[in-house]
Amino acid sequence: MQTNEPKILTREVEAFIVPVGTKVTLQKGEHAHVTQSLGGSYTVIVNGNMFRIEGKDADALGLEVQTKATSAAGGPVTQDQVEKQVWDALKTCFDPEIPVNIVDLGLIYDCGVAPIEGCGSFRVNVKMTLTAPGCGMGPMIAQDAQNKILSLEAVDEANVEVVWDPPWNQAMLSEAAKLQLGLM
Repeated sequence: MQTNEPKILTREVEAFIVPVGTKVTLQKGEHAHVTQSLGGSYTVIVNGNMFRIEGKDADALGLEVQTKATSAAGGPVTQDQVEKQVWDALKTCFDPEIPVNIVDLGLIYDCGVAPIEGCGSFRVNVKMTLTAPGCGMGPMIAQDAQNKILSLEAVDEANVEVVWDPPWNQAMLSEAAKLQLGLM
């Protein structure tokens, strides 16, 4: 989908003000300009203000709601396979203001995957940070990461904790992120 694409909201839709994260309801018939469509959510501008709309509400923008992909028969069986899936899922999480995933932004400090005894599934613990301590979207980004991890077939428990030590800085960006943001 192209960005800056004008849309007319086809129904009322829950949205979150960027960057403060306050939940609001956008009204049917309002004009929205899609500025970013990454990781299954949409960043839009309505009446000069920026909002995030979740992928489950894509129909309000006149777009198709993406269905969850299913894994191959049998699913992952090893801890390493699950960890790779977790990292892949985290790469689909984006800050609504920055078109770079949270992994390449260097926001993920730790990702631990452990089997849950006796049930054949896994527990995932992630420690992440944000680019700025005052970011109101932090809880939403962490929840997005947790939801995407929990959507993995082999994961039954997920905890995403926002930490501030060490403080994030631009040196934590991957080479790909630096290129994408024009810092190289």
